[in-house]
Amino acid sequence: MVNVSELESVPVGGSSRLTDRISLGVLAEILPRDLIEEVLDETGRREQRSRRLPAHVMVRFCLAMCLFFDEDYEEVMRLLVGSLKDMESWRDEWTVPSTSALTQARQRLKADPLRVLFERVAVPVAGRGTKGAWLGSRRLMAVDGFMLDIADTPDNVTEFGRLDEGPKASALPQVRVLAVEECGSHADIAASCGPCRVDERTLFTDILGALEPDMLVIVDRNFYSFQLWKQALDTGADLLWRVQASVTLPVIEPLPDGSYRSMVINPKITGARRTALIDQVRRGHQIPEGKAIPVRVVEYEIPDREGNGTGELICLITSILDPCDVTAT
Repeated sequence: MVNVSELESVPVGGSSRLTDRISLGVLAEILPRDLIEEVLDETGRREQRSRRLPAHVMVRFCLAMCLFFDEDYEEVMRLLVGSLKDMESWRDEWTVPSTSALTQARQRLKADPLRVLFERVAVPVAGRGTKGAWLGSRRLMAVDGFMLDIADTPDNVTEFGRLDEGPKASALPQVRVLAVEECGSHADIAASCGPCRVDERTLFTDILGALEPDMLVIVDRNFYSFQLWKQALDTGADLLWRVQASVTLPVIEPLPDGSYRSMVINPKITGARRTALIDQVRRGHQIPEGKAIPVRVVEYEIPDREGNGTGELICLITSILDPCDVTAT
């Protein structure tokens, strides 16, 4: 068996490593030439005349930049040449273009082909035996956000901004990215990006279309709002969301597994109207449409093992109302 660390040092086709070629080969298998050509036609980005750097090559170049983000343009293209030859997308007499030529070709390509390509191939990949990918018949998905540093240009600063201001400002402008990720495989199936200071809940509305009825979608406490919970439910997916302590969750009925039946109430229902609604539901009345949504609440405590007051009560709400379907324990 060949050790991976040994593969890193094996030169293949010049200075490229075998692992580099393997990475590019996997991309080529997932994104065949025909698919790229279809996307270019769909987005209207196919070149009108023969060019040294045609659009389909630039699509692969942009993907290669994600793999080799520490390398400059020309080095990324050198690493890519071997795979392009294998795919008959590069002629032997061509030489690696200059950074200027690659920059101009990227500008001609624009972002739409890469966005549509992602939408075509970003799908759940976990099989039934994939560890951590399923809860019963439901595919486990998580929504998570992160920040990406981008080039320090005036246009990027204007479009995406920096975190904080003055002496505490981030060194580079940053993009906030929100993704729907398959828990077992860590494959992203949808993503939305925006300025670094945008509310993640705003980005969430852009990726609701990726949620499906066979999923159980997990999110952290900063996402909950009554309206967003309702929108996510409308996709048909089941939900398991952590909520902040400020969310009032009346106990309607204790359940055998330690969870309890409750409801999230439209924030427009306040004061005496809110109290009356809770009393009515506790007496067995149906929840009026638009005023509240039934949920099941699961609470558990993280103990203070250090003795410094860091213990915490975690509160989760779920759309799975029957504890016999999925138990809290």
